[in-house]
Amino acid sequence: MNIVIAEDYDQMSRIAADTIAECVRALPDCVLGLATGSTPIGTYECLVADCSAGKVDFSGVSTFNLDEYVGLAGDDPQSYRYFMDQHLFDHVNIDKASTRVPDGSNPDAAAVCAPYDEAIFDAGGIDLQLLGLGHNGHIGFNEPADEFPVGTHIVDLTERTIEANSRLFDSADEVPRQAYTMGIGTIMGARAVLVVVSGEDKAETVKAAFRGPVRPEVPASVLQLHPNCTVICDRAAASAL
Repeated sequence: MNIVIAEDYDQMSRIAADTIAECVRALPDCVLGLATGSTPIGTYECLVADCSAGKVDFSGVSTFNLDEYVGLAGDDPQSYRYFMDQHLFDHVNIDKASTRVPDGSNPDAAAVCAPYDEAIFDAGGIDLQLLGLGHNGHIGFNEPADEFPVGTHIVDLTERTIEANSRLFDSADEVPRQAYTMGIGTIMGARAVLVVVSGEDKAETVKAAFRGPVRPEVPASVLQLHPNCTVICDRAAASAL
């Protein structure tokens, strides 16, 4: 595991965007795994600017997003499909038909989850997976548990995750209680993993995930076992290391 400490959020975002852009330039038809949440927004802003400047070409790229809320259609402003359109897809030259997000409008988990993993397999696997880090150590929506889930699945969100995400809703009561998420096995199957973490409030989580024991109670700790994982922290997030 390679831990890179950036001076601040902007530098963290720039380094992450450069890493993704380099992957795209080296492999124009690469498959990217993408994340939502507040932390990757700066990375996406950098990539949009790079694409506008002709520094990176997304025309041959395919993407798979980590997760989606159950019960939200893709045109819902709170959905992760909508988030990705707003922050990246609508502003770069990517074929929207090649961008995939779990179908939150479908309540049938069996019809959503296994086919999603099959689509990733059929695409040749994920070349680079972008991740954020939850306050409780979750990656995707893989919450602390007794074991590491393998494939894409439906998950009940913890109250801490609901509270953390409520800032994006009018109230915590409006946050969906379930989500579809790639499993740990799906994430670990990516050929490279890139984690972005910002803020002092994540410092103890960073320490537990990347310097503590590997255990499913801290889901991100499994990334210590990945052969090609890079974590980019700003100084605040790295302050407990």
